[in-house]
Amino acid sequence: MTMPWQADATTLAAQLRARTLTATALLECCLDRIRRLDGPLNSFVARDEAGARAAARAADARLAAGAPLSPFDGVPVSVKDNILAAGQPATWGSRALADFVPERDELPIAKLRAAGAVIVGKTNVPELTLEGYTHNDLFGTTRNPWDPRLTPGGSSGGAAAGVAAGLVPVAIGTDGGGSIRRPACHTGLVGFKPSAGRIARIDGFPAILTDFETIGTLSRSVADAAALDALLAGPDARDRRSLHAPAPAWQGGRRRILYLPRFGTAPVDPEVAAATEAVAAALARAGHAVREGAVFFDLDDAARIWHVISRAGVAWLLARDGGRLGAAAGASVQAMGADGAKVTGADYIDALERVAAFRRRCAELFETTDLVLTPTAAALPWPAGQPYPTTIAGRPAGPRDHAVFTGWVNIAGLPAISLPVACSAGGLPIGVQLVSGFASDAALLGFAAAVAADHPAPPLPALEEPR
Repeated sequence: MTMPWQADATTLAAQLRARTLTATALLECCLDRIRRLDGPLNSFVARDEAGARAAARAADARLAAGAPLSPFDGVPVSVKDNILAAGQPATWGSRALADFVPERDELPIAKLRAAGAVIVGKTNVPELTLEGYTHNDLFGTTRNPWDPRLTPGGSSGGAAAGVAAGLVPVAIGTDGGGSIRRPACHTGLVGFKPSAGRIARIDGFPAILTDFETIGTLSRSVADAAALDALLAGPDARDRRSLHAPAPAWQGGRRRILYLPRFGTAPVDPEVAAATEAVAAALARAGHAVREGAVFFDLDDAARIWHVISRAGVAWLLARDGGRLGAAAGASVQAMGADGAKVTGADYIDALERVAAFRRRCAELFETTDLVLTPTAAALPWPAGQPYPTTIAGRPAGPRDHAVFTGWVNIAGLPAISLPVACSAGGLPIGVQLVSGFASDAALLGFAAAVAADHPAPPLPALEEPR
C-alpha cells in the first residue's frame, strides 16, 4: 500500500476531496517525517507548525462541507527561503537577513494560501541563490536524500531534498539559471520553470537577475506541476512582465524536436549522455521528427550576458542600505560583488541588448521547432560541501560546466521542464530537459506528461531514521 508520503500531490488532493484522508493527518505525517528524518539532510530552515495546523484544520472544515477552495486545498507545500511568506523568516541564505520576517506574502504565496494550500515552512538555499549547490554560513549544507554524502544541487536544493525525502509532496522554488531543474534532476523529481512573466511576482526580494528568475515548482509528477501552474499562473497589472498572451496551441501530434546532446566541447557524464540519447531515440520511435544538432547560439555570448547581469545585480544589492548586507555576506557573494563592481553602465546596457538579440534568435528557432531536448545537468551529483564537480567525464570542469544546459533558457525567458528518466549504475537519478517556445507552457506540460508516462520516475529513496 502506498503511504501518504510516497504519493504525489495530485493523488493526495483526490484523497482529501474523497475524505479518505484528512488535511490534518497528512500534515502530521509530513511534520513527523521532518522531525525524524530532516536532521542529516538539512532541507528545512524554518517551520510554521502552528500556522500549518490551523490551515489544515480550516481545510478539513471546507472539505467536510464540500466547499474546497481549489483542487489543492489542504495539500502541504514548502517554500524556498528567497520567497517571502508572511510571518516566516526570509533570510535568502544570508546572515544579514537572519532576523527578517516579512509581514506580507509574495504574490504567488498569497495565491497558494487563497487556494487553501498548507504552508509548512521554508527550505535552504545558497546565499542569494546564486550557486549550483546548497550551502550558506547561516544554516550550513543541504544533502541529497539519494546519498547524503552528495549535493542535491542548487539553488533550490532544500526544496528538492524535502520533496525527494517525502517530507512534503511539493515545493515552491525559483529558477534563475537552472535552480529548479538541476536539483530536480539530481533528486529524481519533476522540475518546472515557466516562461518569464507567466507567474506574476510582487512584494518579494529585489530582482537582481531581472526576469531571468521565475517562480516554479518541484514535484513528483507532471500532473502536480500542471496543477500548481494552474493555481499560480496568470497576469497581474502590478507586474507588467506578466501581461502577455499564451502561445497558440500546437497542431497535430507529431512534434519537431531538436536534440542537443552536448554544448560545444563541454564535457557530459557518459551515463547522462546515454540516458538522454535513449529518450531521443524513444521519441523518434514514437513518430516525432527528432533531429540531432549543435548548439544554435554563441556560448561565449550567453556566458557574458549571465556574468554581467548576475554580478552587477549582486554588486547593486550589496551596496544598498549602506552596505549592511555586503558587510555580512559570505566570501563567495563578496567575491561576486567585487566582480560586479567592475561592470560599467555601458556593460550593462550592452548585456541587455544582447539579451534582446538572444531572445529574437530563440524566437526564430521555435518558428520551425517545437521542442529542444538536452540533458538537464552535465554531471551526476558531487560531494555535498563542494561548490561544483571539478571533473566531468574524466575531464577537468569549471564552476558552470555542470550547469551548461540550463542558463540559456533563463536568458531567453522560455519554459522548460526536467523529467527523471533513468538512474545511474550507482543508483543516482538522471533527468532530461525539454524546452519550448515562449508562452507555450501548457503545451510543454502536456507533452512532458506523455514523455513521463513512457519513462516512469524512480520511487522515492528509502531513508533510514537517524539513530
